[in-house]
Amino acid sequence: MKALNERDLKILAAEIRLETLKVIHSLGFGHVGGSMDLADLMAVLYGAVMRYDPKNPRWEDRDWLVLSKGHSGPVAYATFGLMGFYPMEEAYTLNKPHTRFPSHTDRQLTPGVDLTTGSLGQGVSSAMGAAVGNKIDGRDNHVFVVVGDGEADEGQVWEALHFASAKKLDNVVVFIDNNGYQLDGPTSAILDHGDLAGKAAAFGLYTQQVDGHDVAAIYHAIENACAHKGAPSCIVLNTCKGKGATFAESSHAHSSQPTEEQWQEALAASEKALEAVKKEAM
Repeated sequence: MKALNERDLKILAAEIRLETLKVIHSLGFGHVGGSMDLADLMAVLYGAVMRYDPKNPRWEDRDWLVLSKGHSGPVAYATFGLMGFYPMEEAYTLNKPHTRFPSHTDRQLTPGVDLTTGSLGQGVSSAMGAAVGNKIDGRDNHVFVVVGDGEADEGQVWEALHFASAKKLDNVVVFIDNNGYQLDGPTSAILDHGDLAGKAAAFGLYTQQVDGHDVAAIYHAIENACAHKGAPSCIVLNTCKGKGATFAESSHAHSSQPTEEQWQEALAASEKALEAVKKEAM
């Protein structure tokens, strides 16, 4: 891990939010809510934590990112573009014919995507397989997995955590994006999870809970997780679904199809937020 530079990470998070909006705006609709709320995490992972090589995305000793909630692909595409995996403008072809950027992440299409995901619950299971494989090969890298709180309705998620604990996969860090909403409404009204952190801990994971929009808190939680040996880790991120998108933050919409006027308002607000963070850091 690099030393914590909170200023740079806040700027990167604001840049990721703006580019995520641009990526989805290129199509006109899409999964804004669950993409925007991950910008701070992505900034910390790719700005300070992970080992990767944009010129060699399949570098064997890289750290892995698995978006088990694969519909959050746009925030990954924005991050990879900013990190130099490809020209950012290429991602503005989101879900269009012959694109390399489908709505859900696909490792065969997009540089930087480590595992194809989209069918909820399956990504986290595949990630555990990758973690086992890396251990067998003697690598000291990590597999970082992002699971949605709505996705945690799937029993397969908990089976994967059980497996990780039983196999002592201390090269795994699972993030649960606890934004309180899923496709059909509040998670509390559909299938109330209660204490997600407590449940993860009960499955044997070293568990922490932090503000998912505080880059310093995320950084230190990952630092603790990577230092913890003998068990997998879980970090519950308390987030605001749609964070930074003016038309989505208040509604917590899972997927959005705003008017062009709403898009322009959101883009302008995001650009203004980026400039504000830069000025604050001077």
